[in-house]
Amino acid sequence: MKPIENPLKSVVMGRRNFLSGAAALGVGTGLAAPAIVSRAAATEPSVIASRDRDLAFIATEETYTTDELIALNAINDEHVEYLKETGLAEIGPGRIGAMDVAGINVQILSAHTPGVQNVSGREGIDFAYRLNKMIADGPMAIYPGRFQAYATLPLRDPEASADELERAVREDGFVGAMTNGFIGDKFLDHPEFEPVLARAEALGVPIYMHPGFPPEDVFNIYYNTTRSGYDQQFQNYIFSGSGYGWHQEVITQCLRLIITGVFDRFPNLQMIIGHMGEGLPFYYERIVGDMAESTEASLNKPIGQYFSDNFWYTTSAFFQDELLHLLLRYISVDRVMFGTDYPFADMKQGTDWFRAVDLPREAKEKIAFRNAEKLFGIKV
Repeated sequence: MKPIENPLKSVVMGRRNFLSGAAALGVGTGLAAPAIVSRAAATEPSVIASRDRDLAFIATEETYTTDELIALNAINDEHVEYLKETGLAEIGPGRIGAMDVAGINVQILSAHTPGVQNVSGREGIDFAYRLNKMIADGPMAIYPGRFQAYATLPLRDPEASADELERAVREDGFVGAMTNGFIGDKFLDHPEFEPVLARAEALGVPIYMHPGFPPEDVFNIYYNTTRSGYDQQFQNYIFSGSGYGWHQEVITQCLRLIITGVFDRFPNLQMIIGHMGEGLPFYYERIVGDMAESTEASLNKPIGQYFSDNFWYTTSAFFQDELLHLLLRYISVDRVMFGTDYPFADMKQGTDWFRAVDLPREAKEKIAFRNAEKLFGIKV
């Protein structure tokens, strides 16, 4: 399969069309998408103001970029301009001020999708190192305790990625790594990525699996409606991304990791997925019910157990109490963490929503900050 490095570059849009479509393209592409908000978040401001105002928050999926990263991954000139207006590159006083207004104590930073994971060779290795050092020597050093980070990895070179992960964790204090969907035409369950998985397990740090755009062959089969006589290229890429495809892709990757025995080989490996489980709660009973018998002989544990033992889940950009309660029906509250997906979702909207959610105080503290403290070994 031929991977798409920048899958929207072929889309020709004027500024008017680009900005009108920006909200739809969504979180990982760097275009503003309002979070899904529940009835709880619509509670009167005066009620929210008096409810759990003392909650600490660790926000676990918060994005940054740089001019160099924008140049690598931007769609077109309008996208470049837009990304520079979002606040992605602001990792100084402006972001700290927004965190203070929202009541967020710590942001865990990650590079804008897809980072540098599709950049090959020495260029990718050096690029990842520059980004990681920029975060370590910049916001993490300037604002001690307010920022943590996931390492950006040059995943086309798994051995170099494992080494950079270890360096970033041991030297710079990073708390894990971020990946973004396909690496070329492979997922993380491919044997060539075992050095990265083994190193993460050995270091005791998680890998956050963020979605990314599919390879060209996958895109054409699933999401390209042009061959059906419906020529809407921009819409097709939204369809393949935040509008639908990304969430299915992450669930698929989770299942592949389980059924290929990755967690039997690396039983202590921990993965994080965002967006309230990427649809997993909806499909949970179907997945476990239909796949239990077929995996009984090939796996060390029942298939559903891996979702509890090897995965963590964040609320990023899905500020909807009904979805949170559905997730908690199948996943322990000890495995759920708060996240906003800033700047593609509003931090204060996220904290106001969560303060208004109907959960016991102990459960709220676990999701807001205590689970993240435990997983990442940090304190607020």
